[in-house]
Amino acid sequence: MGKSVQIGEHVVGPGHPCYIVAEIGINHNGDLAVARQLIDAAASTGCDAVKFQKRTPELCVPPEQRDVMRETPWGAMTYLEYRHRVEFGESDYRSIAAYCSEKNIDWFASCWDMPSIDFMEAFDPPCYKVASASLTDDALLEQLTATSRPIILSTGMSTLDEIRHAVALLPMDRLLLTHATSAYPCRPEDTNLNMIQTLESMYPCPIGYSGHEIGLQITLAAVALGACLVERHITLDRAMWGSDQSASVEPQGWVRLVRDIRIVEKALGDGIKTVYEAEQASRKKLRG
Repeated sequence: MGKSVQIGEHVVGPGHPCYIVAEIGINHNGDLAVARQLIDAAASTGCDAVKFQKRTPELCVPPEQRDVMRETPWGAMTYLEYRHRVEFGESDYRSIAAYCSEKNIDWFASCWDMPSIDFMEAFDPPCYKVASASLTDDALLEQLTATSRPIILSTGMSTLDEIRHAVALLPMDRLLLTHATSAYPCRPEDTNLNMIQTLESMYPCPIGYSGHEIGLQITLAAVALGACLVERHITLDRAMWGSDQSASVEPQGWVRLVRDIRIVEKALGDGIKTVYEAEQASRKKLRG
């Protein structure tokens, strides 16, 4: 069984409550009011954290894509202009930090480049997330390690050799791994939930699940299989504009998801056979 890791006030690992992360990502579409609504929705359901994405567009957008025109809700613009349009700046994140504190919910971000790590360090995040796309970015992993904060590494679109290489660069005592399949939305037959147990057998750290499927059943099954951390995208409306919206969970779905994760946790028990008090009447009646 993997060891536990402290994230903020939460202990994450086997035997502890599943750490539930609502990924806002860029589903706010660059609108701070929408971000606050998503924080409200996550906090009201009992989520432990919300997660954002932070990029420096000039570093993250390949040169050949920068001037490609894109149709957006704000009109036609280049892809680089679009990436700037959905990025929050310092004042936005100061507002987000204050709002999350008011709502008593953790917040952090996946940083896609090294300047974004420097940017986020000013906000004293409880941890960092490494997106699946960044798993092979050794320099990024080394800079995250230098922050001395817990690191959640998502393993989508990665081979076992790539995962082994990345893990070797990271501090095991501060590491959490999440199984993921980087398809949006992800087909049930591509989720391969048994990888949770494969990763658990490979590494002495908490193993979680980052899901991009439609529906809630697969995420609940991940918890039953031992996921110590669960991450799903949150949206106000799956019909909203944006690449991640269709694989996201709306607020009413989040109510059910958090409720059912906590029920599954109770149902898992400790694995020790017990004759419960609730069984005694039936035992006396049916056993004589």
